[in-house]
Amino acid sequence: MNAVDGSDHYTKTSDEPPPSLLTIILDTNPHAWALLSPTLPLSAAIANLLVFVNAHLAFNNANRVAIIASHTQRAEFLYPLPAQETSSHTNGSAPQNGFDNDVEMADDGEPTVPPLSDDANHYRPFRLIQTTLLTALTTLLKTTPPSSLTPTTSIAGALTLALTYINKTTLSLSTTTSSTAPNADTTLAAETAPPALNPRILILSVSGDLAHQYIPIMNTIFACQRLSIPIDIAKIAGDTVFLQQASDATRGTYIKLDHPRGLLQYLMMGFLPDQTNRKYLVPPTAVGVDFRAACFCHRKVVDVGFVCSICLSIFCSPPEGAICLTCGTHLQLGEYGGKPVVVARKKKKRKNVEDGKGKDAT
Repeated sequence: MNAVDGSDHYTKTSDEPPPSLLTIILDTNPHAWALLSPTLPLSAAIANLLVFVNAHLAFNNANRVAIIASHTQRAEFLYPLPAQETSSHTNGSAPQNGFDNDVEMADDGEPTVPPLSDDANHYRPFRLIQTTLLTALTTLLKTTPPSSLTPTTSIAGALTLALTYINKTTLSLSTTTSSTAPNADTTLAAETAPPALNPRILILSVSGDLAHQYIPIMNTIFACQRLSIPIDIAKIAGDTVFLQQASDATRGTYIKLDHPRGLLQYLMMGFLPDQTNRKYLVPPTAVGVDFRAACFCHRKVVDVGFVCSICLSIFCSPPEGAICLTCGTHLQLGEYGGKPVVVARKKKKRKNVEDGKGKDAT
């Protein structure tokens, strides 16, 4: 084309930061929210979360968001829903079972909204997220039988879904970018091109200890650490060890809410900036991170344990027959506890007298 029109063509580059993908994992354990209802009802938490999501999308038109429910015995997407459930949104019409107006602040623990009505003053992307989220969350809570209620939540499954969605979105954006690029060296363009997506994970946790999910949680933490995906933790209630480790290992932000009623302020001030903006800010840091691990035999958090030298499995006490329960290796325990602990002592200085003059020597 340069020989035809006699003009030079240049590859258009942009200095703007890549779009940010915010994947929110919402702990929807009814047992935990029932205990928290006098302080922060679930309906109020959802209303604050929607304001936070709208602010994230308002920063950049290309920003994306995904919301995953970490329920008692399963993890499900609240937004976006599968294609067969969201196909009705693509033709411009509202869903039949959706909602449109603002969230009704009810204290019964379940968010409710008025019937659907067309509102030209409601920004369509915000309306679509609110409609899909409230519909999916209401369906999830109504289909939860009382027999499945447990004090813990499926945070490991939700983290796995989040990583899968991030990988799928990143690959789709990378493919789109490479297909629209002009004819050039693909390898060189891939090396010099900025990342197509800036992903991060935000966990809103209200459940207690998750020791029985130690292995899958640590696997997802290592995956996020390798992919440079920070995990932000908003600890609303309960106390757990592994979420602090997840935030510390991935260089995320960990905040334990002292006043859960101010959830929106915590979200806007502590978790709204992404990785690009955090370089110019001073993020809150967690003090006194608990680095304890859970044993592989009883799933208990231990201070001192036994570690297999082959597979690095942790046991709170020597396993039966000194056989590792994970890899089957025979553990050489030796005379554990029979030998005294060797403590290095500080050397004392002694005086060396020469020709009537005292000199200190070590």
